[in-house]
Amino acid sequence: MASTACFIIVSKNDIPIYEAEVGSAAKKEDAAHQHQFILHAALDIVQDLAWTTSAMFLKAVDRFNDLVVSVYVTAGHTRLMLLHDSHNEDGIKSFFQEVHELYVKILLNPLYLPGSRITSSHFDTKVRALARKYL
Repeated sequence: MASTACFIIVSKNDIPIYEAEVGSAAKKEDAAHQHQFILHAALDIVQDLAWTTSAMFLKAVDRFNDLVVSVYVTAGHTRLMLLHDSHNEDGIKSFFQEVHELYVKILLNPLYLPGSRITSSHFDTKVRALARKYL
């Protein structure tokens, strides 16, 4: 697992609907805010790249010191963003694909309002398990 990893799902309206610190590094409040800032700063780059390619996995779109922002864009323009310091591109792609499957299952739930925060503890547990498996 990467020592630093922050995962966020951003809706097509640029509203964060899910956030998780999935790294094994010690959690610091200021580091969490810095991770959010880096991910949100990368949204403009992602917006431009999403319209220039048909690929869903955009790989590394931004860097900050030794941290890399990798992005997966769904067909509905929801962005799955991961801030990490690993170089395991295949593992990151597999992580995004499986989280995308989980996200689609959430969308199929008739009680979930698309674009609202994902508060499911089951979803959170599965995402963290996938992070341990692939990152």
